[in-house]
Amino acid sequence: MTSYKPITIGPVRIDAPVILAPMTGVTDLPFRRMVKRYGAGLTVSEMIASQAMIRETRQSLQKAAWDPAEEPVSLQLAGCTPLEMAEAAKLNEQRGAAIIDINMGCPVKKVVNGDAGSALMRDLPLAASIIEATVKAVRVPVTVKMRMGWNHDSLNAPELARIAQDLGAQMITVHGRTRCQMYKGSADWTFVRSVKQAVTLPVIVNGDINSLPDAREALAQSGADGVMIGRGAYGKPWLLGQVMADLTGAARPEPGLDEQLAIVLEQYDAMQSLYGVQTGVNLARKHIGWYTKGLNGSAEFRNRVNSQDDPAVVVAMLREFYAPWLTRAAA
Repeated sequence: MTSYKPITIGPVRIDAPVILAPMTGVTDLPFRRMVKRYGAGLTVSEMIASQAMIRETRQSLQKAAWDPAEEPVSLQLAGCTPLEMAEAAKLNEQRGAAIIDINMGCPVKKVVNGDAGSALMRDLPLAASIIEATVKAVRVPVTVKMRMGWNHDSLNAPELARIAQDLGAQMITVHGRTRCQMYKGSADWTFVRSVKQAVTLPVIVNGDINSLPDAREALAQSGADGVMIGRGAYGKPWLLGQVMADLTGAARPEPGLDEQLAIVLEQYDAMQSLYGVQTGVNLARKHIGWYTKGLNGSAEFRNRVNSQDDPAVVVAMLREFYAPWLTRAAA
């Protein structure tokens, strides 16, 4: 495996270009903190709506919360007017963001119907004015995340990437699907090569990178400067660190089940601290499902644990569920 090179995003140097993708409802502070601990070149916040950021809603402030251990941190904004995006970018710069990422890739109907996310790939003049306003509003570097295009009749990511570069953006990430594909089919890593050839900026490949072989293959097919991992990290915050090690020719084993249990319990506690007990318990259910997936009896366990509202009972259930493996490992 050829070793990768560090990338620079304006004044920010990323030694290992393995980046955690922004995922709404997943990449909150407790999860990103865990990913960073195991090794990630960069973490990106959940997508924050620019209007909500300006109003400083409780939810937007929770999404914008970050830990010094994550530095440098990239905060992702979505919006459909240059003025709001510029204003929200300024606020996040003041809150300590090292990078502002513009979302031009989110395919979700609610976002697209508001003319934000991947809808901007249908309106390149608006996309350009948003990039320009955001770049002018802040001193920190601005990056852009996009898809291949709106559909297969308009694969305009190379064009949008050139526009972004001309307006001062510092890095481009491409998810190898169109908006109309949503998350169906498989990501087209080879397409990302056309974006890489269109610009001189660092280009990151994203989509369906769930393992070490996936990361190697995505880099080989795309010619990209780094990888962004999203759903592959569900229940595996250590995956990015493993990919980073693999790219240097080293091997990093998966943490043992005792360590995995400790991770789940710590994240569970941190989510209650961030959101309050009730919301924290509810939001943590999907994470518990991902962490326990594949272990014997996990489906039945998930059904039982998901109906439980008392965090102390959930913790006891988790310890009991993992106990047989830990006993065996100790023996």
